[in-house]
Amino acid sequence: MAINLTSLATVKNSRTTPTDDFWEEVVSEIELADHVPTEAFDNISEFSHLEIIYFFDKVDSNNIVFSGRPRGIPQYPLVGIFAQRKKDRPNCLGLCTVELLEHNGRSIKVKYLDAINGTPVLDIKPVFKEFQPKGEIKQPDWVADLMKNYWQ
Repeated sequence: MAINLTSLATVKNSRTTPTDDFWEEVVSEIELADHVPTEAFDNISEFSHLEIIYFFDKVDSNNIVFSGRPRGIPQYPLVGIFAQRKKDRPNCLGLCTVELLEHNGRSIKVKYLDAINGTPVLDIKPVFKEFQPKGEIKQPDWVADLMKNYWQ
Protein backbone atom coordinates (compact mmCIF):
# COMPACT_ATOMS: atom_id res chain seq x y z
CA MET A 1 0.00 0.00 0.00
CA ALA A 2 1.38 3.41 -0.92
CA ILE A 3 1.13 6.16 1.68
CA ASN A 4 1.53 9.78 0.67
CA LEU A 5 2.83 12.23 3.27
CA THR A 6 3.49 15.96 3.07
CA SER A 7 6.24 17.77 4.90
CA LEU A 8 4.73 20.01 7.60
CA ALA A 9 7.92 21.78 8.65
CA THR A 10 11.66 21.95 8.00
CA VAL A 11 14.66 21.58 10.31
CA LYS A 12 17.21 24.40 10.34
CA ASN A 13 20.52 23.94 12.13
CA SER A 14 24.30 23.87 11.69
CA ARG A 15 24.62 20.17 10.80
CA THR A 16 24.80 19.50 7.07
CA THR A 17 25.97 15.89 7.05
CA PRO A 18 24.46 12.89 8.86
CA THR A 19 27.28 12.06 11.26
CA ASP A 20 26.78 9.66 14.15
CA ASP A 21 27.99 11.55 17.22
CA PHE A 22 28.20 14.86 19.08
CA TRP A 23 24.59 16.05 18.72
CA GLU A 24 24.14 17.57 22.19
CA GLU A 25 25.29 21.09 21.30
CA VAL A 26 23.09 21.29 18.20
CA VAL A 27 20.07 23.56 18.63
CA SER A 28 17.54 23.21 15.82
CA GLU A 29 14.81 25.49 14.63
CA ILE A 30 11.73 23.82 13.20
CA GLU A 31 9.82 26.14 10.91
CA LEU A 32 6.30 25.42 9.69
CA ALA A 33 5.72 24.96 5.97
CA ASP A 34 3.75 27.71 4.21
CA HIS A 35 0.61 25.57 3.94
CA VAL A 36 0.45 24.92 7.71
CA PRO A 37 -1.33 27.63 9.74
CA THR A 38 0.51 29.27 12.61
CA GLU A 39 -2.23 27.99 14.96
CA ALA A 40 -0.71 24.52 14.68
CA PHE A 41 1.75 25.65 17.37
CA ASP A 42 -0.88 27.14 19.73
CA ASN A 43 -0.09 26.24 23.37
CA ILE A 44 2.94 24.14 22.43
CA SER A 45 4.97 26.05 25.04
CA GLU A 46 3.03 24.27 27.77
CA PHE A 47 5.10 21.16 27.03
CA SER A 48 8.75 20.60 27.92
CA HIS A 49 9.35 17.82 25.39
CA LEU A 50 8.13 16.90 21.92
CA GLU A 51 8.41 13.92 19.62
CA ILE A 52 9.61 14.82 16.13
CA ILE A 53 8.92 12.45 13.25
CA TYR A 54 11.05 13.27 10.24
CA PHE A 55 12.10 11.92 6.86
CA PHE A 56 15.67 10.94 6.02
CA ASP A 57 15.44 12.58 2.60
CA LYS A 58 19.18 12.29 1.86
CA VAL A 59 19.31 8.49 2.23
CA ASP A 60 20.29 6.77 -1.02
CA SER A 61 17.70 4.07 -1.78
CA ASN A 62 20.60 1.75 -2.69
CA ASN A 63 21.78 1.91 0.94
CA ILE A 64 18.53 0.66 2.52
CA VAL A 65 19.18 -2.41 4.67
CA PHE A 66 17.12 -4.90 6.64
CA SER A 67 19.96 -6.18 8.83
CA GLY A 68 23.58 -5.46 9.62
CA ARG A 69 26.00 -4.55 12.34
CA PRO A 70 25.25 -1.16 13.95
CA ARG A 71 27.48 1.45 12.24
CA GLY A 72 29.17 -1.47 10.49
CA ILE A 73 31.35 -2.07 13.56
CA PRO A 74 32.52 -5.73 13.58
CA GLN A 75 32.36 -6.24 17.38
CA TYR A 76 28.63 -5.41 17.44
CA PRO A 77 26.16 -8.21 16.73
CA LEU A 78 24.33 -8.72 13.46
CA VAL A 79 20.84 -7.31 14.13
CA GLY A 80 17.73 -6.59 12.12
CA ILE A 81 16.90 -3.02 11.10
CA PHE A 82 14.07 -2.95 13.66
CA ALA A 83 16.61 -3.69 16.43
CA GLN A 84 18.64 -0.55 15.66
CA ARG A 85 18.06 3.13 14.82
CA LYS A 86 20.05 3.35 11.57
CA LYS A 87 19.02 6.04 9.05
CA ASP A 88 19.18 3.63 6.09
CA ARG A 89 15.76 2.17 6.92
CA PRO A 90 13.07 0.84 4.57
CA ASN A 91 10.79 3.90 5.02
CA CYS A 92 13.54 6.40 5.95
CA LEU A 93 11.68 7.63 9.05
CA GLY A 94 13.39 9.21 12.03
CA LEU A 95 11.89 9.71 15.48
CA CYS A 96 13.44 11.75 18.25
CA THR A 97 12.28 13.07 21.62
CA VAL A 98 13.47 16.66 21.97
CA GLU A 99 13.48 19.37 24.60
CA LEU A 100 11.43 22.41 23.61
CA LEU A 101 13.50 25.54 24.25
CA GLU A 102 11.40 28.28 22.66
CA HIS A 103 8.29 28.96 20.58
CA ASN A 104 8.19 32.04 18.40
CA GLY A 105 5.35 32.38 15.90
CA ARG A 106 5.85 29.84 13.11
CA SER A 107 8.95 28.24 14.57
CA ILE A 108 10.16 26.36 17.60
CA LYS A 109 13.70 25.83 18.89
CA VAL A 110 14.60 22.41 20.20
CA LYS A 111 17.56 20.50 21.62
CA TYR A 112 18.41 16.81 21.15
CA LEU A 113 17.17 16.52 17.58
CA ASP A 114 19.49 14.41 15.45
CA ALA A 115 18.28 15.65 12.06
CA ILE A 116 20.41 17.65 9.64
CA ASN A 117 19.67 21.06 8.15
CA GLY A 118 16.84 20.94 5.62
CA THR A 119 15.29 17.72 6.93
CA PRO A 120 11.53 17.52 6.29
CA VAL A 121 9.39 17.12 9.41
CA LEU A 122 6.33 14.88 9.01
CA ASP A 123 4.75 15.32 12.44
CA ILE A 124 5.28 16.86 15.87
CA LYS A 125 3.65 15.44 18.98
CA PRO A 126 3.84 16.56 22.61
CA VAL A 127 5.31 14.10 25.07
CA PHE A 128 2.68 12.92 27.55
CA LYS A 129 3.94 11.21 30.71
CA GLU A 130 1.12 8.71 30.24
CA PHE A 131 2.67 7.50 26.96
CA GLN A 132 6.12 6.95 28.44
CA PRO A 133 7.33 3.38 29.00
CA LYS A 134 5.97 1.55 32.01
CA GLY A 135 8.56 -0.43 33.89
CA GLU A 136 12.25 -0.92 33.25
CA ILE A 137 13.75 -0.14 29.85
CA LYS A 138 15.90 -3.05 28.69
CA GLN A 139 18.62 -2.95 26.01
CA PRO A 140 21.71 -4.98 25.11
CA ASP A 141 25.12 -3.83 26.43
CA TRP A 142 26.41 -2.85 22.96
CA VAL A 143 23.88 0.03 22.76
CA ALA A 144 25.52 1.99 25.62
CA ASP A 145 28.90 1.62 23.89
CA LEU A 146 27.46 2.67 20.53
CA MET A 147 25.79 5.76 22.04
CA LYS A 148 28.59 6.92 24.39
CA ASN A 149 29.42 10.01 22.25
CA TYR A 150 26.05 10.61 20.63
CA TRP A 151 24.78 13.26 23.05
CA GLN A 152 28.11 14.98 23.74
